[in-house]
Amino acid sequence: MTCTRVLTALALMPIAIAIVLFTPSWAVAIAVALFTVLALWEYFALGEAIGHRAYRLWTILCSLLLIAQTWRSTPPFAFVTITAAPRLAPSGPEMAVIYQRIAALYSPASLFLLFVLGLTVLTLFTRRPLVESLPSAGISSSALLLVAFPLSHAVRLHGIPQQGPRLLLFALAITWAADTVAYFVGRSFGKHPLAPHISPKKTWEGSICGLLGSLLVAYAFHFWLTIPLPHLLVMAVLGNIAGQMGDLLESAYKRSAGVKDSGGLLPGHGGILDRIDALILCIPVIWYYLVLVNPPSL
Repeated sequence: MTCTRVLTALALMPIAIAIVLFTPSWAVAIAVALFTVLALWEYFALGEAIGHRAYRLWTILCSLLLIAQTWRSTPPFAFVTITAAPRLAPSGPEMAVIYQRIAALYSPASLFLLFVLGLTVLTLFTRRPLVESLPSAGISSSALLLVAFPLSHAVRLHGIPQQGPRLLLFALAITWAADTVAYFVGRSFGKHPLAPHISPKKTWEGSICGLLGSLLVAYAFHFWLTIPLPHLLVMAVLGNIAGQMGDLLESAYKRSAGVKDSGGLLPGHGGILDRIDALILCIPVIWYYLVLVNPPSL
């Protein structure tokens, strides 16, 4: 089992690194879209295990639109606008109005409204039993909000000028390091359960050592990124904590559905959702730290 897990990781990591570092943002957006669709399919299966059927096609379509919208809006309207608004503001009132309309169009809020309108139509005009209306809307909405929306931030992170690909790889690397260290330390030395009612095999020893692994990765990345080391260390801590919470959250989903793994696509790891659960929260946390704190040399 451990050997299979390691071999699968060794096969996938070079592919992920190559996509992040050597392809443009549109290719990253396609990769994110693929993983999102696979993760959503597994999430829908978890919902069906407890009798909640999602509006699968509509949720997937809106998720893909959200990722495309994120890719299209990232360079002019997201990170650059927030950090350099005084320099990039439109010069006249008419341009300002146009700018605001475009920004509103590419805002996630517009996509969420479209999703709600579609749910309304599906609820009112499909032949599903009325008893399924609330569960179907609930599992569909939670899939978009808890899986697709957080993952779309990978496209935003990659789109940051100059250092975006390295920052996305930073998020991946601190998560990979934390998962690997926590797994082996927990198996070898773990004695104190971290959250026994959710995931009995996760331990405090593994969790703390996983955090140290993320910090070591942050230290290594400070030779490659121009962001000061203290900011990288803070990002590693926040990203690690968010990633562990994402891991536990996905474990709670599986326990609710009564299954061990979200799927069987990745030998030794389970499903796609099992593999990316920590990234679902880690990537947005790092993104918002960069936007809100705007560390020097970014």
